[in-house]
Amino acid sequence: MIKNSKINSFGFTLVELLVVVSIIGILATLLVANYNATRQRARDAQRKSDLRNIQTALRVYYNDKGRYPPASSGRISGCGTGSSVCDWGGSFSSNGVVYMNVLPKDPSSDRSYYYDYDSATGDYTLYACLENKADDKCIYTSCSSNRFPSASGCEYFVKP
Repeated sequence: MIKNSKINSFGFTLVELLVVVSIIGILATLLVANYNATRQRARDAQRKSDLRNIQTALRVYYNDKGRYPPASSGRISGCGTGSSVCDWGGSFSSNGVVYMNVLPKDPSSDRSYYYDYDSATGDYTLYACLENKADDKCIYTSCSSNRFPSASGCEYFVKP
């Protein structure tokens, strides 16, 4: 006599497992892409904030000296004594007066800020290369190869 036995199956079929793994893979891909974009926007916000802080220090320098400091190779000149330059990450001071304890560096190690002084007008321009090309503050759609030889993104600048 043959009995009808019901086989109880516990677990998942191979197809169900493949579907779940595929969904998890798609979600992970979306999260990683969004995470990288968020980090880029955060670094860009830091760049804009750094330029505003440098702008404030340059204004204090201007109030003391009646002019903005000259530029040398994309950096601020006249730091310390003589004609030495201020290194990004170093101190911005002149004749014993400290304008910034630490002149900010770009958040990415492969990038740097750029300072340009126009001796004809006496004004300066501070440049940064933003990573997010869709940023509404981008002035140029790509970073200048003269100021940022190895960086990609869009150019942002501030003036007095």
